[in-house]
Amino acid sequence: MFQHVETAPPDAILGLNEAFRNDPSPEKINLSVGVYKDEKGGTPVLKCVKEAEKRLLETESTKSYLPIDGRASYNSAVRSLLFGTEHEVVTTNRAVTVQTPGGTGALRVAGDFIAANFPGASLWLSQPTWPNHPNIFTAAGVPLKTYAYFNKATNGLDFDGMLSALKGADKGDVVLLHGCCHNPTGIDPTPQQWKTIADLIQEKELLPLLDFAYQGFGEGLSEDASGLREIARSGQEMLICSSFSKNFGLYNERVGALTAVAPGQAEAIAVLSQMKKVIRSNYSNPPTHGAAVVETVLTDDSLRTMWEEELAHMRNRINGIRKLFVDKISACGIDQDFSFIQQQNGMFSFSGLNQMQVDQLRSEMSIYIVGSGRINVAGISEANVDRLCEGIKKVTS
Repeated sequence: MFQHVETAPPDAILGLNEAFRNDPSPEKINLSVGVYKDEKGGTPVLKCVKEAEKRLLETESTKSYLPIDGRASYNSAVRSLLFGTEHEVVTTNRAVTVQTPGGTGALRVAGDFIAANFPGASLWLSQPTWPNHPNIFTAAGVPLKTYAYFNKATNGLDFDGMLSALKGADKGDVVLLHGCCHNPTGIDPTPQQWKTIADLIQEKELLPLLDFAYQGFGEGLSEDASGLREIARSGQEMLICSSFSKNFGLYNERVGALTAVAPGQAEAIAVLSQMKKVIRSNYSNPPTHGAAVVETVLTDDSLRTMWEEELAHMRNRINGIRKLFVDKISACGIDQDFSFIQQQNGMFSFSGLNQMQVDQLRSEMSIYIVGSGRINVAGISEANVDRLCEGIKKVTS
């Protein structure tokens, strides 16, 4: 029967990563896959993570299954990180959380939950969005629509276009928003724009779904949650997909969570039962190690302080690299203005390079960039920035 199975095309991003690994060039540069890199090009294990793992190794007493919704203390810590301990959502117990295998797992659980409980709803995605978003929700059977987001003329947010599209959404539709550090553009709404978005969501009676994969990588833990907390008004329902791949460096541990905010505690309990039903027929229950690490760090004062310092270091390095890149490419004498890159947040940026230029960079310079022109800013370093600028000058001249 397998004779009739066709070869699937490689993933647009992970396929590039494989091509990079096979490239023999000693000067190759990888700006494709969304993984934090330090100045030496490595993806470090955080010191707070190492210390938490040491404690877990000494105290762990079982390898038994977790409950379907995962570690209760982890789930509580996730909610506190999202909203703070005193937020009305937390104190009224109208939010419930399930532990998931990564942020991608959270999105798929959300997709299956939406398909099962809101069969008439469409899900609205920003244009552009993370390339795996359409794959996940299409696989879950959720109809998709798009709203404008990126303005090519200004390299900024097409806020008017975004609002215009979402005004056409039907009551009960789901709108997926990037909580901060929009992937792939790096462009986030301002606080006032978040307020306007929240107003529209309430007026249209939409269900917001926030993909929150980069908390702490933009401006700070609390600052990056400002949009989420603006939307989380009294009685407002929402879904939030968390990931700790980036801000804890726990990429291969697959640590995530799905949080649902209901109108009240009774509705929250019902929603939790439906999310658990979805999980049971998918992966049954989540793995424990990565979530135990996150829980240990978030609930210990000394480890929490250490984590916030390490997170700030990663954030500051990315922001510093943005400035370095803009300064260097400006000094190259390139006519194209790249100053917008310094105004964006997180690891990603739309470079403005087109598919032909991206292909030329890869074939002639061994510089790997996603076809859309998205670059992982964290992959730039003082050691490779000059060569990168040289390559960009070559393909844009």
